[in-house]
Amino acid sequence: MSSMNAKSITGPIHATLKHDSAHKHVTGAADYIDDMPEPAGLLHAALGMTQRAHARILSMDLSDVEAYPGVVTVLTAKDMPGTNDISSAHLHDEPVLAEDIVEFYGQAAFTVIAETRLAARRAARLARITYEDLPFAVDVENAKKAETGYVTKPLRLARGDVGSAMAKAPNRLRGQMKIGGQEHFYLEGHISLAIPGEDDEMTVWASTQHPSEIQDMVSHVLGVPANAVTVHVRRMGGGFGGKETQGNQFACLAAVAARKTGRAVKFRLDRDEDMTVTGKRHDFVVDYEIGYDDEGRIEAVKANFAARCGYSSDLSGPVTDRALFHADNAYFYPHVELLSEPVKTNTVSNTAFRGFGGPQGLVGAERFIEEVAYAVGKDPLEIRKLNFYGEAGSGRDLTPYHQTVEDNIMPRVVAELEESTDYQARRNAIVEFNKTSKYIKKGIALTPVKFGISFTMTAYNQAGALVHVYKDGSIHLNHGGTEMGQGLYTKVAQVIADCFQVDIERVKITATTTGKVPNTSATAASSGSDLNGMAAFDAARQIKERLIAFAVESRKVPEDQVTFLPNRVRIGNEEIAFDDFIKQAYFARIQLSAAGFYKTPKIHWDRDSGRGRPFYYYAYGASVSEVSIDTLTGEYIVHRSDVLHDVGRSLNPAIDIGQIEGGFIQGMGWLTTEELWWDDKGMLRTHAPSTYKIPLASDKPEVFNVRLAEWSVNAEPTIGRSKAVGEPPLMLPVSVLEALSMAVASVSGYKVCPRLDTPATPERILMAVEQMKGL
Repeated sequence: MSSMNAKSITGPIHATLKHDSAHKHVTGAADYIDDMPEPAGLLHAALGMTQRAHARILSMDLSDVEAYPGVVTVLTAKDMPGTNDISSAHLHDEPVLAEDIVEFYGQAAFTVIAETRLAARRAARLARITYEDLPFAVDVENAKKAETGYVTKPLRLARGDVGSAMAKAPNRLRGQMKIGGQEHFYLEGHISLAIPGEDDEMTVWASTQHPSEIQDMVSHVLGVPANAVTVHVRRMGGGFGGKETQGNQFACLAAVAARKTGRAVKFRLDRDEDMTVTGKRHDFVVDYEIGYDDEGRIEAVKANFAARCGYSSDLSGPVTDRALFHADNAYFYPHVELLSEPVKTNTVSNTAFRGFGGPQGLVGAERFIEEVAYAVGKDPLEIRKLNFYGEAGSGRDLTPYHQTVEDNIMPRVVAELEESTDYQARRNAIVEFNKTSKYIKKGIALTPVKFGISFTMTAYNQAGALVHVYKDGSIHLNHGGTEMGQGLYTKVAQVIADCFQVDIERVKITATTTGKVPNTSATAASSGSDLNGMAAFDAARQIKERLIAFAVESRKVPEDQVTFLPNRVRIGNEEIAFDDFIKQAYFARIQLSAAGFYKTPKIHWDRDSGRGRPFYYYAYGASVSEVSIDTLTGEYIVHRSDVLHDVGRSLNPAIDIGQIEGGFIQGMGWLTTEELWWDDKGMLRTHAPSTYKIPLASDKPEVFNVRLAEWSVNAEPTIGRSKAVGEPPLMLPVSVLEALSMAVASVSGYKVCPRLDTPATPERILMAVEQMKGL
C-alpha cells in the first residue's frame, strides 16, 4: 500500500517504536564527541590534580610541566579572562581552578595543554606543590563535629503540631539510617571540544545535559556575551544527572585554552579522573522519631536529613529539598516536621543523580514504615496500606509541603500487584521456609513509589522547540532537550509525526544547540518529554494552523473540512499528498517554520514558608521482590522482581519499559553493591571499576517482569496524557532492600527491625545477621 493511501502512519504517539539510534548503539555507528573528525591543529588538555583534602597552597612550581616535550601552555586560575568561577548556584564557591585553597583531594589547580593527550597527562604529574595542611572532614558526622557549616540554607517542612502529637502518641521510636551515595558511571566520560572562531566566537561540543548552562559558564569565564558561545550536543553516552553541571569545568578550560592558543582543544577525562573530580549522588544520615498507635497508624514524624554535599553548593540545595519532598513517599503523616542539613565536607561537590534527592527521602520513608511494622509485629505491607494517602478531600490528602494529592492511584497499583504476583501466598511460604532452613533465609517485600514531577525551581519548567517544514515535505526538528540514551529524541519526533500525520521517517532529529533554541533548561527532573514534547507540539500547531488557513482560503472550504490524514490532507472532497500540499503552501508564501514554547502550569513554591505546589502531578509505581541470603557469607540472590508502573498513557511503551528496567537495576546497584569509600587522607579509593561495583547482567533478578499500568491516564493535560518515566523507576528496587531486611530479620524470628544501612553489601548483610543471632 502506498503511503498516500495508508490507513495509519509509522511512529505516531503511543506507538511502540525502537529508539532512533538503537541500531547505531549496538553496531558502534553512533557518533559521540570523541568519534568526531579532529580539527586540524587539535590540542589536548589534562588536569593537574592536588593531593590534599584541605590545604593552603604555599607554592606551585610548574617549570617541569611547562618543559615537558609537546606541552604548549599551562593554565592556572590567573589565566581565566573573565572569572574563575563556575558555581551553578551563583554563590561564587566553585572555582574553575583552585588558587589559594584546596578543598578536596584531587581538586584541579592547573591544566596542561599539549600536542597529544598522553603528553598532557604525563606532564600534569610533574608539578611540585607545597601545601600547608588544614583540618578536614569527609563525612557528615565529622563535619558536624567540626562545625564546617552548610553549603546552602537548610529547609524546614512542617504541618500540624509535632511536639504535642508525639507526646500523646501511644508508642514512639527513634532511629538512624545511613544512606550511601552513588557514582554515575556513565559509559561515556566527560568530554568537551572547543573550537575558536572569528572575533570572540567560541563553538563548544560538550557531553552535557544542560547546554545553556555550558554556554552561560563559558561566556562568563571568557568574559564575552552569551551570543558569542554556541554549544552543541548530539548525544551523550549516559548522563543520569552527572552531566547537568559537572561538565562546566571541562568546557570552560577547553574554551580558555582555545582562546589562548587559537587552536581547537579537546578535554577528555579517563575513568579514574572522572570519578575523582566529579560529584556523586548525595549520601545521607537520617535521624528520625516516629509516633504511632497500636495498629501501626503513624501519628507523628520528626526527621532530620543531613547530606554530605562536598565543598561547594552545586545543586545541593534543591537536592536536599527534594529529599524532604519525598520523605512521605505514599504516606500521610498527620503531624510532621522535616529538616534538611546540607553539610559542607572536604569532598568533591555532590550533584544531581537520577531522582535528585527523592530516592534518599523515599528510602527514609520506607524505613519509618518498616520500623513501625516490626514494632507492632505485622507485615510491612499491611502498615503501608494503613498509612497511604486518601482520596482528595478525605482529610488525608495533604503533603508536608501543603500540596494536595489529587490523583492518588497508589492503592489500586498496590492491590493489582499484590494480587497478580500472589504476594500473600508467597510470603506465607517464605515464612514457613525460614522456620526450617538453617543457613539460607528468604525475604519478600512489596514497596510503593510516589514521585513528584517538575523542577522545584519554577523558572526551569519551560522549554522551546524549532520546527521547519521544507518544501519537499520533510521536517526538521530541534528542541532544548538532550539525548543521553533515554529516547527523548524519538518521543518528540513521534509528537511531530503525529501532529502532521506523516511517517516518522520524514522527521529529521537534529543535535541540540543553543544557536537554535535559547535559554533551555537541563534535561533533568524527568521533565524532558513533558516540556520539549509540548514545545514541539506548539511549534507544529502554529504551522498546522497556517496550513489550514491556506487550505480554507485557496479552496474556499470551511475549516472543519480540512483534515490531516496519514501522509495526505483532505480538503473538502479532494485529497492531496502531504508533500504536494506543502509545496503549494510554499508557493503561496505560507510560513513553514515556527518556534514553539511551553511552560508548566499550576506550579508554585515558596521555600521560605515551605508551602506551595512544586509538582504538576505524581507518577506512581510498585514492585515486589523476592530474595535469599546465605547467613554464613552474607551473599544474596534476587530471585524475582515484579513491577507495575504508572506512566500515564505511554508515548512509547517500548522505550518506557526500557527506562523502567534500567532504572530498577541502577537503583538496585545503589542500594546493594555500589559503595563509595574515602581513606583517612580524604582520598576517594573507589575510583575505578576494580573497586566500585555496578550491577552486572548476572545480578539482575532471575525472573524480571515489568508491566505498565495501561489503565492510567494523566489527569493533567500533558503531551498525549503521558507521565514522566526517567526518575521514578529508580526507587522501585527499594523492595529488594526491604526483602533483604526481612530475610535478615528471620534470623531472630522477626522480633526487631534489622536497620540495614545502604548499600546493603554482603558484608553489611553478614554483620546484620550476626547482630540478629545475638538477640
